[in-house]
Amino acid sequence: MSRPPLPPFDESSATAKVRMAEDAWNSRSPEQVALAYTPDSRWRNRAEIFQGREKIVTFLTRKWARELDYRLIKELWAFHGNRIAVRFAYEYRDDSGSWFRAYGNENWEFAPDGLMRHRVASINDLPITEEQRLFRWPLGTRPEDHPDLSALGL
Repeated sequence: MSRPPLPPFDESSATAKVRMAEDAWNSRSPEQVALAYTPDSRWRNRAEIFQGREKIVTFLTRKWARELDYRLIKELWAFHGNRIAVRFAYEYRDDSGSWFRAYGNENWEFAPDGLMRHRVASINDLPITEEQRLFRWPLGTRPEDHPDLSALGL
């Protein structure tokens, strides 16, 4: 199984890879998202470190059970060979109705088949009010005409 675009990346293929990842994460389907990673993919997400698709599914299931109305925007930061660096922001609310915007960076390393074999994410959460929300599209894929992070000043 391969997952084009494949490394080595150029700006166009790296940008496409980032948008594909954003669209998959906005589906909030742990099983779908996990298919973009090697079976033994290594992750660091905040303070959690784990390995393998099964653990990815478990992690994402838990994440989206507590991060409600999740909407994400990813933006290419840099790329070289089989590596891509991404900055992102996402908005969600918790079960008490409080809203947050999470900001972060991810470093990705890909296998030759285009599956991600290593993901390192650093994330910070900022409480926001309902009025401060910027990501208001219907749940799912961000519309093509919705501003990206740079256009939003994030």
